[in-house]
Amino acid sequence: MARVFITGSTDGLGRAAAASLLRDGHEVIVHARSARRVPAVQHLLDRGAQLATGDLSIEEEVRQIAAEAGGIGGIDAVIHNAGVLDGPALLPVNVVAPYLLTALIPGPRRLIYLSSGMHRGGDTGLEGLDWAGRTTTASYSTTKLQVTALSAAVARLVPSVASNAVDPGWVPTRMGGRSAPDSLELGHRTQEWLATSDDPAALASGGYWYHQRRKTPHPAVKDPQFQDALLARLAAHTGVTLDALG
Repeated sequence: MARVFITGSTDGLGRAAAASLLRDGHEVIVHARSARRVPAVQHLLDRGAQLATGDLSIEEEVRQIAAEAGGIGGIDAVIHNAGVLDGPALLPVNVVAPYLLTALIPGPRRLIYLSSGMHRGGDTGLEGLDWAGRTTTASYSTTKLQVTALSAAVARLVPSVASNAVDPGWVPTRMGGRSAPDSLELGHRTQEWLATSDDPAALASGGYWYHQRRKTPHPAVKDPQFQDALLARLAAHTGVTLDALG
């Protein structure tokens, strides 16, 4: 049995993963952006899930989420599921929050970051980006390229942690839209497998996955220079490094 923390659990893939993991006998910590969103996961709380609340677009609240989740303790895996599709919150939610939670939540030996096939269209430039989200300075594709590179950087720098990125496919969620062609069920299975399975493939690190198959990501994802430059920008913005991992 594992204890898994899932960001963005009030709908879509995050809520589906939480429900599935609970059904399989695992312990789950769900996340809601605010108290107003808690009713969306009340049925999971009634089944034994625990809760962390906070807005991932606000750095102070991300730190509070890390403290809440860390206070529960015993976290085996984190699924960085939360994401936004557009607007000024793209960098804070899709990149800064996963970075901070990675640095600040103690203990997990498995980290899963939600990517997208759209990451291949991302921009590798790091100049002029507003990490605080006051203005929109990056596309969705760019943030997904960055978070996929973050996953690969953790895998390279912290060998004691199994760090992987997952493309869940274009699935019919609120973000993906009703006409999305991929399977919602398959869209969350890989994350659950990476978070809990004893399969040697799931215990490996540094993968970019689609429906439990390794795929080849954008070349920048595996580029140590790009990874290090990205980590340096995130450390400079947050004042937090990944040194404590491992």
